[in-house]
Amino acid sequence: MIVRSLQEIEGTDRDVRSASGTWRSKRIVLAKERVGFSLHETTLYAGTETSMWYANHIEAVLCVEGEAELTNDETGEKHWISPGTMYLLDGHEKHTVRAKTDFRVVCVFNPPVTGREDHDENGVYPLLTEPDEG
Repeated sequence: MIVRSLQEIEGTDRDVRSASGTWRSKRIVLAKERVGFSLHETTLYAGTETSMWYANHIEAVLCVEGEAELTNDETGEKHWISPGTMYLLDGHEKHTVRAKTDFRVVCVFNPPVTGREDHDENGVYPLLTEPDEG
């Protein structure tokens, strides 16, 4: 059994800040736990815009605080996301999040991330894996 608090993650290698400066993600469960998914609490900062494309992952996102506009960059469809709203990127959709306020979400990734990922120039997380335990 694993029990982990957000407070104990702060300031560790599980507390990841994007190179772009638009978000911070506390990586609660990672690939090294070998449970088939990763779990994160991520905050996108008010007034920022982040374009993403999870070409290698499926992501489910549940908003717990704040508000943002989510745009499907492939169709132009827009959605207003507020607390209690979930979105699922089940088709690897290219998308943009425009945070009106600090936008705090809980995210689940499959396959799990290692914790070292950041978005590349296309908004993609690389598919990184953990070495097998021999």
